Amino acid sequence: MSAPTMEERKACWAARDEFWRCLDGHGDDAAACEKLRLCFVSRCPQQWVKYFDKRRDFLKYKKKLETEGYHPREADGKS
Repeated sequence: MSAPTMEERKACWAARDEFWRCLDGHGDDAAACEKLRLCFVSRCPQQWVKYFDKRRDFLKYKKKLETEGYHPREADGKS
């Protein structure tokens, strides 16, 4: 598999950004953004899609930690 061209990378990133904007606007309701997801998957290499999916999850987790802070679970009587 050859590396994507500059045009293919730009198309992939644009599809990813549009899909992520849709998810942000619909409260992460994937069903509402299914067409954009299919476009994203069709324009990006499979490994990139997997990476971007994990990256979105990480960025959401990071934002939650920054806004809400870290709250460790209470111990269940175990030490």
